[in-house]
Amino acid sequence: MIRLLSATLVLAWTLAMAALPARAQGLIRDAEIEYALRQVAAPIFRAAGLPASTRIYLIDDDQMNAFVGDARSIFIHSGLLMRLETVDQVQAVLAHEAAHIVNGHLTRRPAAARSAANVAKMGLLLGAAAAAAAGPRAGFGLAVGTASSAQRSLFAHTRAEESSADQSSLRFMAAAGADPNAALEVLEIFRGQELLSVGRQDPYARTHPLTRDRLRAVEGFAAAYPAQPRPPGAVDYWHARARGKLSAFLRAPRWTLSRVRGAQDEVAVLRRAIAHHRQADAARALAGIDSLIRARGSDPYYHELKGQFLLESGRAGAAVASYARAAELAPREGLIQAGLGRALMATGRFSEALPVLERARSRDPFDPRMLRDLATAHARLGQPGLASVAAAERYAVLGRMEDAGIHAERASAQLPRGSAGWLRAQDILAVAPRR
Repeated sequence: MIRLLSATLVLAWTLAMAALPARAQGLIRDAEIEYALRQVAAPIFRAAGLPASTRIYLIDDDQMNAFVGDARSIFIHSGLLMRLETVDQVQAVLAHEAAHIVNGHLTRRPAAARSAANVAKMGLLLGAAAAAAAGPRAGFGLAVGTASSAQRSLFAHTRAEESSADQSSLRFMAAAGADPNAALEVLEIFRGQELLSVGRQDPYARTHPLTRDRLRAVEGFAAAYPAQPRPPGAVDYWHARARGKLSAFLRAPRWTLSRVRGAQDEVAVLRRAIAHHRQADAARALAGIDSLIRARGSDPYYHELKGQFLLESGRAGAAVASYARAAELAPREGLIQAGLGRALMATGRFSEALPVLERARSRDPFDPRMLRDLATAHARLGQPGLASVAAAERYAVLGRMEDAGIHAERASAQLPRGSAGWLRAQDILAVAPRR
């Protein structure tokens, strides 16, 4: 049962409140990319003492920024991830944001506590996500949002906090085996931003102020933690896959194909297959993904991507088999379960799709596209009350609380009092605006 007033509160208003005007943004939801970021972050989080359940969310925004949402969530913009060329640089950013959590900087901002009172009016965890109709440009699950990614003033760290986070993050990096000098490389990327007009600065320069003193201090800290040679390993591999996939979906297919022409390494083949898929060249796209599956047959994310290619090419029956294999290999991935449910619905197998979508909801209850599919499956199977509950939850996730309340009232009237669905409807009604 969804609990609206839970640990996800801070994240909700983080996404819903915007101090600066910005174009519509959203979250990029993709099982493979999220898994890859977890692998990259794992040694940093262990060194920092953060739980493995700490989430990293990727925002669809070409600006370079990263920030902490709450004690269990870190946000990174796609623009920054694309700019960071090495896994150590990504770990430097994650270590710095982890340090803000560990050092208790979030709890020292009274503005956060005052703003939290407005959470109930702004929606659920992904209040900025409006991704029910994610298109082929981001076929891996782009949620198009309705507001700026964060209220920048909330994350305007003091110089003392930045110095504290710098020291802690370099200690975390050294303990994790990452090169502390990567922190300097990241700061150099942003050097000069503070000389630009406010309107031209990247948000990171405003929320993480750079000064000469800070740069010198970081240089000194880094010197105290000499880099230890680290042979390429799993984190490098997953970092390369995540960047390759993200680039292939966000950049023009012709640009991608020009960059990987003649290359036969795994990430190049992946990028080429995605580019061909986005050009509606199903034969080449499937040939590429099949070659990856032959090399790594137990990789669930390649089977999932093949399912996506097939489903978006109008071959829903074949897509079911690929998604089913992916779900078998990664049964805890809610986004993969949601894809399998979607493929089953495309073949008209609603009774089979329903339990799959319910499993997806139990793993990832804040995926609006999955909630839309779940509502449709309930409706097609003659369960209007449960369909209304799922619709209410979807609208709540999208931040459309008035619509969420309408559907929750409808569900409350149709479902047995005290049933699981009825209780879920009450959760929505507790925070929906009264009519």
